Amino acid sequence: MAPHPARKPPTSSRDDATRTAAALMHDFALRTGVIGNAPPQRYLWTDAFAVCNFLALGDIECAERLVEQVHAILGKHRPDDARTGWIGGMDDQTAREHPTRGGLRIGKPLPERAPDALVDAELEWERDGQYFHYLTRWMHALDQFSRCTGQADAGRWARELAQSAHRAFTYAPAPGAPMRMYWKMRIDLSAPLVASMGQHDPLDGLITDLQLRAHRPQGRVGFGPELDVELREMAAIVAGTNLATDDPLGIGGLLVDAYRVAQLLRVRPGDNPLLGLVVGAAASGLSRYLATQPFARPLAHRLAFRELGLAIGLQAVTRLWCVLERDAASLDAQPGLRKALDHLVAQVPLARKLIDTWSDVERSGDPHWRAHEDINAVMLATALVPSGYIELEASSMSSAASSSSSQL
Repeated sequence: MAPHPARKPPTSSRDDATRTAAALMHDFALRTGVIGNAPPQRYLWTDAFAVCNFLALGDIECAERLVEQVHAILGKHRPDDARTGWIGGMDDQTAREHPTRGGLRIGKPLPERAPDALVDAELEWERDGQYFHYLTRWMHALDQFSRCTGQADAGRWARELAQSAHRAFTYAPAPGAPMRMYWKMRIDLSAPLVASMGQHDPLDGLITDLQLRAHRPQGRVGFGPELDVELREMAAIVAGTNLATDDPLGIGGLLVDAYRVAQLLRVRPGDNPLLGLVVGAAASGLSRYLATQPFARPLAHRLAFRELGLAIGLQAVTRLWCVLERDAASLDAQPGLRKALDHLVAQVPLARKLIDTWSDVERSGDPHWRAHEDINAVMLATALVPSGYIELEASSMSSAASSSSSQL
């Protein structure tokens, strides 16, 4: 990447949420080697949110360093692996130009399962490999970085990653059968580690492809694959998928996805079935989740980053409502969508409750928080300053993806 001017120093006008988020991200950057002398420690999910947070805070320098570190570390085989070099088998010159073509490792502490080893479901969570939904988060982070900085390479890397991931993770069980997706792949994308399909992976792929396709800066050429095939195939997989979930992180993801769709649309909201599908699934899932009285459980039995994912999504609801209310007549013509949206809007105050709860825990030095400190801190920072993650820059969006999404 080309060098970028250093960020401006913070001003005294920052509100408490922004100052807290900035402090959390500064500590994360020091702790994981983005800045300072600590050896870099990269984990793809956390780093994707972190890039968006740095952008929201105006820290382009840290965002750029983090992008470079993720590619240099997670784009290569592990130090304890017999394989060496870039995952895609590229030489250094090719990898500098196309660092995401081979995908990116998760960054788990343990090496991937040996081909002849028995599956241990619990241990598999700690083993390395590639997750599709982590790759889509990184595509989103690269696209946001490209939109914010104008660096076209980052947008091309996102599209190349989308193409590589789609080829590796999607498959047809039999000739003519509906396509499906693997949950987890080997580091080199040569075979699946977990063959079952992630519930929201097809939706993540579809909306991310729409987002990448929509980002077409004027006058740019060579901006990467068009993703036409990927869009069609992802749309077909989503059509046969049940999106409803009672997992707070999954619900939050659906809410952010709904807002992303709304930002990408250039048609009346009631005319887009994908938007209604996602909003309805989020509303029903949230009802099921709240019916379990999850916040009555002791904090030690709750996971901060999953609940903070819901808080992030709930903050997208108000923005979604504002977009859809611009064409209130169209929204009112879709009573199912209107009812689901009203239900979600009523739960928006829950975001502040979750943020306050976990902010208090973070300040207390709680050992359960520290056990997952990096992901907890970064997700809390996103919940405090969500714009870098959930807002798309409208000026760089074309009508191409909007017309595609209207047909889904």
